[in-house]
Amino acid sequence: MYVSEWENGKRKISDHYATILRQLLGVTDAELRGAPAVAALPIADGYDDLLSRIDSASSVSESMVKAFNDQTELLRTMDRQRGAAHLIDQMTGHLSALEDALNFAVLPGARRPVALALAGASTLAAWQAIDAGAVERAWRHYELAKRAARDAEAPMYLAHAMGEQAYVLCEAGRPALGLELIRDAQRVLGQDGSPRLWAWLYAAEAELCAHANMPDESKRALDAAMGKIPSGAEDRDPDMLSIFLNGAHLARWRGNVLSLLGDDDAVTSLYRALEVADPTFVRARAGIHADLAHAHLTRAEYDDANTQLRQARLLASRTGSVRQRRRIDLLSARL
Repeated sequence: MYVSEWENGKRKISDHYATILRQLLGVTDAELRGAPAVAALPIADGYDDLLSRIDSASSVSESMVKAFNDQTELLRTMDRQRGAAHLIDQMTGHLSALEDALNFAVLPGARRPVALALAGASTLAAWQAIDAGAVERAWRHYELAKRAARDAEAPMYLAHAMGEQAYVLCEAGRPALGLELIRDAQRVLGQDGSPRLWAWLYAAEAELCAHANMPDESKRALDAAMGKIPSGAEDRDPDMLSIFLNGAHLARWRGNVLSLLGDDDAVTSLYRALEVADPTFVRARAGIHADLAHAHLTRAEYDDANTQLRQARLLASRTGSVRQRRRIDLLSARL
């Protein structure tokens, strides 16, 4: 009855139920209540209030920026283990605080560290929005991340945001346009960028080439990614904290691309990746099982595909991933 009255405008959603629904649906308060997705910046009440905000922003210390980055890191850890739907309120508040600090910072010395922190947080928020199925919110967050990266004069963060934004285009049915954006991100880096970021960009290029039915270019990009990835088990990029990538992760990504291409080597590569996958990356493990289901379906191995889909669905339910559940449903329809 409550749901019916909310939908028909006969009853307003109380704050108590709004909190529950935001976490359940993975939406912001504005999206839930039908308000504009981006709220206008509050108008400063006269010059005194404006100067107070400017003074406050200019005094943001290194410890405060570290606190912002630590909060992003905590949200990133919670996201990969529990999923994005449970974090919508925390992520919204975090971005709001960072934007406020940046909006009133005047000089470059004060703006750059805050802008860099905002670029990293916005990219994380955008990927969470993709996972929750909130495509428009994801796009807006990527645009915010790109603006912040330009403000911070950080081409690595800009390239990464562009590369992830390409996935929005791919899932909207425009993989060729997404591929152009990824290649533009590579041009943004030029001769710069860490080896892990380059491996990530090449692997993303390979995936979008596969979606765009360009198998030869896809395999060339995979080879380029394998040639860039540093050796060893370390997966965190010290220069790009949003990047988790090592040989094992790349093997999983390679298996995903090969399954999209219908290559028989996909199954072997994906089972190897599953053996060494970090159990704390719950959503990533769900993705491996979905990739295996796809690869088994390509080989008409329906019992194996069904087994993998059950595992994928179980893990996707733990994280509340709308994106993965949609993919699992599409694969299930092929059984």
